[in-house]
Amino acid sequence: QVQLVESGGGLVQPGGSLRLSCAVSGSIFSINAMGWYRQAPGKQRELVAATSSAGSTNYADSVKGRFTISRDNAKNTVYLQMNSLKPEDTAVYYCNVGVVRYYNDYVHDYWGQGTQVTVSS
Repeated sequence: QVQLVESGGGLVQPGGSLRLSCAVSGSIFSINAMGWYRQAPGKQRELVAATSSAGSTNYADSVKGRFTISRDNAKNTVYLQMNSLKPEDTAVYYCNVGVVRYYNDYVHDYWGQGTQVTVSS
């Protein structure tokens, strides 16, 4: 079994910063891509940022230059540093990872429980 624990959400004023963390534990042989998605009320879930096992990254256009995704492979943890936050960044943020649980296993897709980010004055 694999568990994802997210932390770091909260209420912040426009222009402020937050750092999200997602720690992966359990039966892990390796972790492939790690990413963050978000879903605002009445909207579809969308990709915010992702990083591959090789360290390449990609971002939604709406967050480029403001958000930074990073990973600590030793800790099986992915981070999302969010700066210059805007009210339109308000959403539930979900961690998503691809986990290989043992040698020759295929990649399994796992989601975190979600953490609320609210940007408001």
